[in-house]
Amino acid sequence: MFEILEKTLLTALGAASLTQKKTEELACELRQRFNLSEEEGKKLVTSVQEAVKQRQQDLQDAARDEVRQAAERLGLVPRSELEALEQRVRQLEERLGQN
Repeated sequence: MFEILEKTLLTALGAASLTQKKTEELACELRQRFNLSEEEGKKLVTSVQEAVKQRQQDLQDAARDEVRQAAERLGLVPRSELEALEQRVRQLEERLGQN
């Protein structure tokens, strides 16, 4: 039953970003509605918060990958590669200036 409540809560919230207070309020409401113990309520809060954090991280990772792929399709180079090329040009210019 606990797993069903957890999945229902996550689905209903769409894994949206929840504040600690809001999560605890929802857990309290579910505890009362489904006669959960305080320990089960705390476990539910912790579980939901961890799931939300993981989903947020997954979303950030996916967004980062999409931006990287879009930059590659546009032919853009990473800043680190540009800086390395600039450094190489400076070195070559210094060599040419010495001759």
